Amino acid sequence: MAIGEHRAFLRSVLRSPAAVGAPAPTGAPLAAAIARVVPVGTASTVVELGAGTGAISPAIRARLAPGSRYVAVEIDAELVAHLGTTMPWLEVLHGDAADLGELLRSAGVGPVDAVVSSLPWTLMPRATQQRLLAQIAAALGANGAFATISTLTALPARVKEFRSVLDATFTQVVATSPVWRNVPPSRVLICRSPRSC
Repeated sequence: MAIGEHRAFLRSVLRSPAAVGAPAPTGAPLAAAIARVVPVGTASTVVELGAGTGAISPAIRARLAPGSRYVAVEIDAELVAHLGTTMPWLEVLHGDAADLGELLRSAGVGPVDAVVSSLPWTLMPRATQQRLLAQIAAALGANGAFATISTLTALPARVKEFRSVLDATFTQVVATSPVWRNVPPSRVLICRSPRSC
């Protein structure tokens, strides 16, 4: 990670540790694992929730076919500015992921082929999880997928609770093998076929 990215991440942690929820940005092996949900070979629309310093963004961009649209949602104004400087190719929407439906409508985004997220789900209240997952499900196209990171260091009861909300929202939820070369070690949860469809 470049010095500028490291500083931007640390400032973000100091401003709002619960919103970041991790001791370090997502590492390259985990970024590659979550990016695998992005369709290849055809133009697609991808939305990233909680782009932060852009740790996952290059791995996603590398999979996008010409004509694709890649939109990131970020609540932290300083990180929005950081992304605008370091990743001018990334379309960043400044706002709260909890307002995802309205943010996407305002930007003319949809339907979405993939939503990726590194948000700290286990730190959110259950009602917030449900609201945000419902909006993600509503944004997905017919064959769309949602992928998120689940750290292996999270409290087991909170992970179980989040998994139950995922299972109530999607008919297919698959966990990848752990990515041990990440701080903290994590896995990717890939969700398809929203129950509301």
